[in-house]
Amino acid sequence: MNFSIEQLQAFVAVYEERSFSKAAASLNKHRSTTGQVIVNLEDILAVELFERIGRTVEPTKEGKLLYHYAKIALEQSRVFDKIALSLSYGGLEEVTFAYPSVTPHRLLSSIRAKLAEDFPNLTVNFIVRNKAEIEQGMREGEIHFGLVMITKGKGIYSVDSTFLGHMEFLPFVKKGGELSKLPASDVLNALRTSRQFMLKSLSEEGFNEMLLLSAKHDEIEQLALIIKMIQDDLGWAWLPKVLTESQYITDNLQALDVDQLKNGIKFSFALWNPHSKQVIDVKSSIMSAVEEYIAHFNTLQS
Repeated sequence: MNFSIEQLQAFVAVYEERSFSKAAASLNKHRSTTGQVIVNLEDILAVELFERIGRTVEPTKEGKLLYHYAKIALEQSRVFDKIALSLSYGGLEEVTFAYPSVTPHRLLSSIRAKLAEDFPNLTVNFIVRNKAEIEQGMREGEIHFGLVMITKGKGIYSVDSTFLGHMEFLPFVKKGGELSKLPASDVLNALRTSRQFMLKSLSEEGFNEMLLLSAKHDEIEQLALIIKMIQDDLGWAWLPKVLTESQYITDNLQALDVDQLKNGIKFSFALWNPHSKQVIDVKSSIMSAVEEYIAHFNTLQS
């Protein structure tokens, strides 16, 4: 059974637009052409994909079933096109690296240092973005690499995703402040009644349900600002454990022991990049920097 990319594109367009005219317009085709493509596809499959209702259409149960797989096939086709196209291109002169605001700055600095060593003439732009923005930026060709927090769910075929590991978060408070003096058995109740600072990047990724303990909470975009507010004893926040490698953090902030929490809360991270020959060598350097950073932090903790 053979069907073309054109037929899958028409099917997906009609399904999403619920109209032959609107689908044809989105594909820059004539309505009759799009309609005939769908008829031919239905003949090949020997099933009816849409019920024609006046000027609109509704997918049949067969159409609904096939839509998901058609989307995946088109996505994989686009990935193939990108890889094939990249084979004829040379190296990159500039890359953009996107990351969530929760990312430790020392990790980003380590990545930049490694890239400077391996690619002295490469321009590297660092920008703060959430996962949805990173995915969109890669689709549009504006972002080359993205550090993202990942959860279990559907795969994203438009990007190459490399699992990096887990980042552990702990509740941090002012060192020497009232919360830091509580016994571990009383900490959880105290956190629930104290002001909590929530990183905007964590909220945007949908982790409020997991992380919000206090009814009194502020959402803050910048990690540095949250650290400053905790230092001033204005509240507490879940922060990456890796921050304890900083002398400034250990001098001013303290991670709490909580009886009800044997370990911190862990989030998975991955490195995203387009399927492209151009980025392979740069990605290798980034991965090397990440691995060295993780090894360095583990050494400090041992």
